[in-house]
Amino acid sequence: MITAIVCIALLGLLVFGLGLGVSITRGKTNTLIGMPDDPAHILHKMVRAHGNTTEYAAMLAILIFLAGMRYPATWVLWTMCIATVSRYLFAVGMIVAPTLERPHPIRAIGALGTYVAGFALCIALLLSL
Repeated sequence: MITAIVCIALLGLLVFGLGLGVSITRGKTNTLIGMPDDPAHILHKMVRAHGNTTEYAAMLAILIFLAGMRYPATWVLWTMCIATVSRYLFAVGMIVAPTLERPHPIRAIGALGTYVAGFALCIALLLSL
């Protein structure tokens, strides 16, 4: 369960860290609401990185928690870690990309890892019934 708790905490830190990053960027750009339409603008990238993270982190946290409660196999523990690292990679890939109009390799790796790990955690839960 320790691996599950660490991964869930790291996902929470990512969500709240990106949220703080959006707030700081809003202050720096003097933008109280909304975001520029320019996919190369830092606020646009920060808002999308935060939004996308919140879309996936909650479900991953639930899957990780439930899988962690079931005395998971080693592959499931690794999958929890891969899911967590993938979300960080995705967020970094969104922020460091020159623009969101084109895929960034780090973002692509993070997306692929998220999908593979997410499906694998679902399968792990189904197999644990």
